[in-house]
Amino acid sequence: MEDNYLNRIRICGVLDSAPIFSHENHGRRFYRFFLAVERLSGTVDRLPVLADWDLLDEADVSWGEEVLAEGQIRSFNQPDPAGRRHLILSVYAEDLSLCCEAPDNQVELGGALCRDPIYRRTPLGREICDVMLAVNRPYHRTDYIPCILWGRNARAAARLTAGAALRLTGRLQSREYTKLLPDGTELRKTAYEVSVTEAEFEK
Repeated sequence: MEDNYLNRIRICGVLDSAPIFSHENHGRRFYRFFLAVERLSGTVDRLPVLADWDLLDEADVSWGEEVLAEGQIRSFNQPDPAGRRHLILSVYAEDLSLCCEAPDNQVELGGALCRDPIYRRTPLGREICDVMLAVNRPYHRTDYIPCILWGRNARAAARLTAGAALRLTGRLQSREYTKLLPDGTELRKTAYEVSVTEAEFEK
C-alpha cells in the first residue's frame, strides 16, 4: 500500500470564534479558533483549527467570513486535574485563505491501527467499527486519530488487528455527548472523529 503515512485535510467553513492564543513553540505563536462546516444533511460541525500568528495575519480573516483551511489533523494528550490524559484533536493549518466555495470537508489518512478495532451495532442495526489510527510525522512524532467506519467497511475493519495498515478517506466531524460525573452532575462534552467514506485495507 502506497502512502502508508498520509495526513491531509481541507475544510471550508464560517469562522465563528475569535482566535485565542494557544501556545508558543520555537518562537512561533499559535492561535486556536473554530470553523463551522455544514454537512449535506444540514448538521453543522464546529471544528477546532490551530494556526500560527503569521499565517492568520497574512490571511486577514474576520469573524463570520468563509475560510479555507488546509493542513493536517494533529493530536496531543492533555492531562486533567486528576492526572487522566485526554486526546485533543485540531486541524493544524498550513494554509489559510478566504473562500467563496460551498462548505468543504475532506480528509485523507494513512497509517496503522494502534489497537484492535471495536465493532458494534446501533439499536437500529447499523454496523459501526471504531478504530484508532496512528499516523507518523517527522521528528519521530505520531498523531492518534479516532475514525469510525460504517456498513461493509465496518465489517472489513473488524477483522483487522493492531498494527494493520489502513488508508482512509472521509470527513472530520464533531459529536456532542453527556458525561455523568461521580457527583451525579452531567457534563456536556464534544468529541472529534473522522467519519470514513472510503477505506483501503492492507493486502
